[in-house]
Amino acid sequence: MTQGKRRRRRAGATIEEVARAAGVSRQTVSNALNAPQRVRRDTLARVMEAIERLGYQPDQSARSLRTGSRRTIGYLAPVDDPFDPNPLMGGFLEALVDAAGAEGQRVLLFRPAHGATDPRPAIDELIAGRQVDGFVLSDVLSGDVRVEHVARAGVPFVAFGRTAPDTPQHWVDLDNTGALADVVALLAARGHRRVAFLGSPADLPWMADRREGFRLGVERHGLDTSEALELTAVRDDAAETVAAVRALLHGADRPTAIATAGDMLALTAYEAIRAEQLSVGRDVAVVGFHDSPICRLLHPPLTSVRLPLRRIAAELVRRLLAQVRGEPVAGRGLLVSAEPVVRASTG
Repeated sequence: MTQGKRRRRRAGATIEEVARAAGVSRQTVSNALNAPQRVRRDTLARVMEAIERLGYQPDQSARSLRTGSRRTIGYLAPVDDPFDPNPLMGGFLEALVDAAGAEGQRVLLFRPAHGATDPRPAIDELIAGRQVDGFVLSDVLSGDVRVEHVARAGVPFVAFGRTAPDTPQHWVDLDNTGALADVVALLAARGHRRVAFLGSPADLPWMADRREGFRLGVERHGLDTSEALELTAVRDDAAETVAAVRALLHGADRPTAIATAGDMLALTAYEAIRAEQLSVGRDVAVVGFHDSPICRLLHPPLTSVRLPLRRIAAELVRRLLAQVRGEPVAGRGLLVSAEPVVRASTG
């Protein structure tokens, strides 16, 4: 009976019991949980060992009322097709949840009401209910209404994508220009002098940056700068895009490499190359962008730019929590570099 009572008591241990077991004050235990950077390393280890041994569970609701922190990050989830999911944003969500969890935070997914397209009422509902400490916004465009709305509300936020100059610069973005320039450098180092680019028809800033990076790389390495080497995929018409790439591959002065703005565009290049009785990798090198799972399954496997989603997510969470805690935040956003993962499609 005594042993059973002890078990029940330890399962419901109090902060005072943890303090006694660790030989510290109640405030030190509180600091170890809420501000571990204030506690000496050996003391922190002793407190955490006592917490684990006694099975202490902090009262999260009481903590939230006391500190005003919900320890929850709101993420406005992009609309996606469950039968054809976007592997990039799925990977980003996984990375974001992990990064938040490492900081003791949860991620609350939300969207506008069914049938609605304006995200602002959904954002306002979370703010009014004090359900989140701040927001992560992705797929951010110039003049994005979500950014302008949360900035006016004075709520902490971070953006995956660059924000307009007149809004707070709490963003992290991929250096798309530098990534494509690095792709051209890779191809130039392998002896390619005539490199083509297959871009996306989507009018998106990151796609424009990739095209600019291609031009920068071509100029930097003294490659053929003919405008005919720059193609744009035909929207919603893969057959037309394949035909355009095939036309480019006719003749002795065909490009020996194709850099693309996305992995699906690289698949189009594969189809066009094979239709011309050429070999991917041996006759024409191909490089994708995003390094989606399909890249490893193609024949030959596709060289592609891998996005450092875990680093991006960690930086976003760090910058958001700095705002929540009232700590200094860098006055400008952060560009994160990415490099191609080399496979057999580049020979």
